[in-house]
Amino acid sequence: MKNYIKYMALSAVLLTACEAEFENAIEDGGIYTNGSADFSNFVSVGNSLTSGYADGALYITGQNTSFPNILAGQFALAGGGEFKQPLVNDNLGGLLANGTQITENRFVLAVDANGNPGPVRLSGTPTTDISNLLSGPFNNMGVPGAKSFHLVAPGYGNIAGVATGASNPYFVRFASEANATIIADAAAQKPTFFSLWIGNNDILSYATSGGIGVDQKGNLNPATYGANDITDPQVFASVYSQEVSALMASATGGVLFNIPDVTSIPYFTTVPYNAIPLDAGTASVVNQAYAQYNGGMSQYATLGFISAEERDARTINFVEGQNAAVILDESLTNLPNPAAPGTFLPKLRQATPDDLFVLTASSILGTLADPNDPSSAIGVGSPVTDQFVLTPSEQALVVAAQASYNATIAAVAQANGLALVDAKAILSQLANGGISFDGGTLTSTFVTGGAFSLDGVHPTPRGYAYLANQAILEINSTYGSTVPMVNIGNYNTVTASQSN
Repeated sequence: MKNYIKYMALSAVLLTACEAEFENAIEDGGIYTNGSADFSNFVSVGNSLTSGYADGALYITGQNTSFPNILAGQFALAGGGEFKQPLVNDNLGGLLANGTQITENRFVLAVDANGNPGPVRLSGTPTTDISNLLSGPFNNMGVPGAKSFHLVAPGYGNIAGVATGASNPYFVRFASEANATIIADAAAQKPTFFSLWIGNNDILSYATSGGIGVDQKGNLNPATYGANDITDPQVFASVYSQEVSALMASATGGVLFNIPDVTSIPYFTTVPYNAIPLDAGTASVVNQAYAQYNGGMSQYATLGFISAEERDARTINFVEGQNAAVILDESLTNLPNPAAPGTFLPKLRQATPDDLFVLTASSILGTLADPNDPSSAIGVGSPVTDQFVLTPSEQALVVAAQASYNATIAAVAQANGLALVDAKAILSQLANGGISFDGGTLTSTFVTGGAFSLDGVHPTPRGYAYLANQAILEINSTYGSTVPMVNIGNYNTVTASQSN
């Protein structure tokens, strides 16, 4: 059975690679003021969203269109100073460690042999080797992959820990020394103004792994966390307050960003739950294969092992046309397997609109779990496993942590008189109708919406420019400055392979 998931028709994007015309461009030449803020030494701290990461990698063009670099360009019109970034060496985006490639190259948009457009990794050997250390300091302290507690973790930039995951290869390149912390290196620059956007990865890694991780609520020791675990809200609140205090020691002010909903980004909204098309004959054959399983669910409901609602949820039924994929859901009840005493039946059900399939599920739905078994098509005869689906119960854990993190961020912003960008509201608006601007509309639609890059998580240059504008609005409102916004139409969206 073939892979039924195809990316949307994007031929126009590939063939034209053109941008909309924009009217009412923002002109330079005005007199701009800094108000009560001092932009002379702007330092930006955070994770991949701060670094300019996009298309699944960190590359020069992305760094140059990072929102902090865009902000710094506008701050320069109101007394801002030089803004240095730890630039990588090329636009391929991969990293090397002593000559061995350790991260993948970036995505570009291409058409496959069947005429289907979609993201592909750029070929080529990258030239950025993390063993070649940079001499700082750097104003952009965005470190892809960093969680809130990583900013205060000594040794997070020690190259010796990269192989085991104890340290971060991106920070290795520009840490002041092996035992440095990100926040200490940032504070040592004595910023007069700062931005801080951290906490996304504290829930995002759990979500993008389909909930393969642990909600660590109640565990105050992040040294014991797994890579995909959800950070305890108290840990987040403690380290976040420390980080802001360290930056405020020298700053006249700053801007904070809160944490958006994971359901707002294309990584979770592109692959439909009902991506399995079947004809009537195939649907009938599949239903016969599930007849015994369905009968067992009815018996367990009659015996009181499960509710009628769970019986209905676990009953598998395919029809002619589009069908919901069969998935594993660990939140379902353990039911003893009468055919194998001491074991349990698989926790199968068909997906619903409330389930979120991750973007990478597009590569496995409809393919054969066993190449020698035509009945093993994933999503039909074989279930979609947990790492490809974020179920409602898993989503609830993410939402609860996010709400707590955002309450902390709002309270810290208010207590310190800092500007606050509501990234949660912005991404929600992008996902629900989009955001209009001179010459076009930004939406969260994968590839064609203009706001998100080809990894489905990080913004395009245009998306980063929009975020920079929202920061400028909040900064001007908070500090009485008149920093001008940029024309986001001057910034690109996704890159076609032949444009590279």
